[in-house]
Amino acid sequence: MRADLPLLRVPIHPRRSPDDDLREALLALAQGQAAILRHGEKRWASVTFTGARHRIELLFEGADGVDAGELFIALLPEHEFAIQGQLVADAAVTEVDHRLDPPQMRVNCELLLLEEG
Repeated sequence: MRADLPLLRVPIHPRRSPDDDLREALLALAQGQAAILRHGEKRWASVTFTGARHRIELLFEGADGVDAGELFIALLPEHEFAIQGQLVADAAVTEVDHRLDPPQMRVNCELLLLEEG
């Protein structure tokens, strides 16, 4: 005897990673005016710490985007990130390519994230 039961459909919410949180935080700092072109990560460990170095390239387009990019460059090194389970030990802009026509700016940055705990 077999009972046909209705299927229960449960929405699947993928678990967010620290990488997702980092990208979201950077886009918020960029005031929603940037697109992430590249994001690379290299795992890193020492005797006392474990983490990863992230290299990220952002594109700011248009006059408003370039203004947001300039503010992003100024704020990034001292910004207090809130990424669960992670500490941003270092954040730096490593390269900027600024074009006038059409207005756009590419910003490369590196961030060192250390796992808390």
